[in-house]
Amino acid sequence: MVGVSDGPGPARAAAAGTPPGEPVLSVALAAMMEEVHAHSGAVYLLRPDEPVLEMAVHAGLPRAFAAPWERLGLGASVPVADAVRKRRLVWVGGEEEMAGHYPRIAVVLPYPFALAALPLATAHEVYGAVFVTWPGSHPAELSTEERVRLTAACKRLALRLARAAKERRPLGRERDLLAAPGPEVAGTLGSVEAARMVARLPYGLASLDLHGRIGYVSPAAATLLGKTPDELLGALPWIAVPWLNDPTYEDRYRAALLSQQPTSFVALRPPGDWLSFRLYPNLTGLSVRIGRTHPMADVAPAAAPVEAGPSRLVTISQVLNLAGALTEAVGVRDVVRLVWDELAPAVGCRALTIAAPQGGRLHLLGHRGYDDPRAVERWEGLPLSERTPGMRALSSGVPAFFESREQLGRLYPEREESPDGFAAWAYLPLIASGRPVGTCVLAYAEPRLFPADERAVLTALGGLIAQALERAMLYDAEHQLAHGLQQALLPHSLALLPGVEAAARYLPATHGMEIGGDFYDLVAARPLTAAVIGDVQGHNVTAAGLMGQLRTAVRAYTAVGQGPHEVMASTNRLLIDLGVELFASCLYLRLDPAAGLAVMARAGHPPPLLRRPDGQVRVLDLAGGPLLGIDASAAYPTTEVALTPGSVLVLYTDGLVESPGVDIEDALAELGARLAELGDLPLETLADELVRRSVPAGARRDDVALLLLRARGD
Repeated sequence: MVGVSDGPGPARAAAAGTPPGEPVLSVALAAMMEEVHAHSGAVYLLRPDEPVLEMAVHAGLPRAFAAPWERLGLGASVPVADAVRKRRLVWVGGEEEMAGHYPRIAVVLPYPFALAALPLATAHEVYGAVFVTWPGSHPAELSTEERVRLTAACKRLALRLARAAKERRPLGRERDLLAAPGPEVAGTLGSVEAARMVARLPYGLASLDLHGRIGYVSPAAATLLGKTPDELLGALPWIAVPWLNDPTYEDRYRAALLSQQPTSFVALRPPGDWLSFRLYPNLTGLSVRIGRTHPMADVAPAAAPVEAGPSRLVTISQVLNLAGALTEAVGVRDVVRLVWDELAPAVGCRALTIAAPQGGRLHLLGHRGYDDPRAVERWEGLPLSERTPGMRALSSGVPAFFESREQLGRLYPEREESPDGFAAWAYLPLIASGRPVGTCVLAYAEPRLFPADERAVLTALGGLIAQALERAMLYDAEHQLAHGLQQALLPHSLALLPGVEAAARYLPATHGMEIGGDFYDLVAARPLTAAVIGDVQGHNVTAAGLMGQLRTAVRAYTAVGQGPHEVMASTNRLLIDLGVELFASCLYLRLDPAAGLAVMARAGHPPPLLRRPDGQVRVLDLAGGPLLGIDASAAYPTTEVALTPGSVLVLYTDGLVESPGVDIEDALAELGARLAELGDLPLETLADELVRRSVPAGARRDDVALLLLRARGD
């Protein structure tokens, strides 16, 4: 393979931008772009020492446009890496496809353009990749001729790379290909008559090269900008003119060059003069028309007036904030909440709906902002074949924007007249991993136009939301499955024991998946009865499954008449024999209500609490052995405890008393105080109160199991 060398000699010179010998890559890239009429492109080389693609040459536009992707891992979710991994051409036909398949690129470059990426490979080796781009005016599909020409050109370049590798002539970075920069001097257009013509115009003219540098500025433009021509020539507008130093305006320059479509913006020249800027691009740079305008007046063509909305800077900032926030989303509810909290204020929508296909019908995942929820809930369960804008966006993967009720009514006459009370809508398909995972509907209170740049941002947002939603739906499904398994392994009801009243509670953790191995059980084995509570190490499905095995084993050892110390020892050996390398704590007790006794054995488990009929509470400091699963020869001594009628035993797992920053002794003392205060309540009520007052529901970092036993006098 051929890569960029960091060693001395020609490779280092190439990396510095001074290629030794013939510029093979630059010539091949220029010829490739010429054959298919592309307006930018780049060649990547695969490093020989790591799975990384490095940009060796860029053409047509400044390298800064592709700066985030100069160095890529082969596992990156970008077209050139996909082309190498899949060994085939990757085509992205426009901004909608880019947002759906590569949302991170769409966030940085939310402009209309098409892209093709191809591997540079022979039958036996991969050397790198190429991408080329076209303006947004390119057809949505790559033509057969373009495909053939690109494939042939890449094969030829791959053969040259193979030959260079065989001859030990490593190829590295070459000088980027751009149109020649504009002249460094100005003041006229090259002729007296042309200068007079420009001077007569009621507005200013300027020329920018591909890097954004000013190559020409008319006297009227210099006056409007408040600078002399000498101060402007060769400089970037947003550097030379302080009040243009705003990423919003630089973004318009990037949008014009990449899309090759005219763009515009309005800027305030302090203290109160508003100027309009209209940018006309081609493959060599941009021509800029500058004129006076009214405050915040629209500078788009008259055929498409656009009301003032949030600035591009604010919108991009909100996009990045949403992207960061969505990484924290765990379940579907989190996604709906974050999209509403982060997106709605940025784009000005008044209501939000997110829905997903399920079993051939539409399933509402969440909605916000509707005064009458029935307006949106009536879509729940509709067949996916229904002719609605949401179904169309879901099935086609193409977003739909309706600027007024009238426009929606013309396209969907069978739809009721604005049943939700809103006046404009954006329907965003949520595409992740190449498949539709849902639809996001944004509703606006007033009629609203959606200019191209806003549509691009919203489409990119759809891609981000889709990826978060896909992860959240997978998490919810796994979470439901795991908790279903755990609940199936726990007793559905407690056995009725003679002379003993019982109540139990189990609460799952509220952070992450947190499926634990907490368990409890009552075993009626006349004439004596038994109770057990335990906690298998870990918070996953393995721990839950092992919990079920231990609970079954305890029941079996109890049924054959083993004493508490024998049950613990047998369970310990079983856990070691299973070879799962997990430990478990456990507390087992044999109850004899007639004799008023409980015989207990403990394996590393938190000590139980005993409340006597007079209200006195003490922590039972039981003798015990190590955790189950550590030492096959471990012994588990027993302790007899008097259990007079009216006494309450509290067995629990550590999730009830452990919380960050709280000493375990203090937590036990607090639990004892609550038990003393509330111990005369009915047992079911007492169980609820002990759980409710222990750890707040939103802060449980561990599962909680609680088993209460009250001795009766019958």
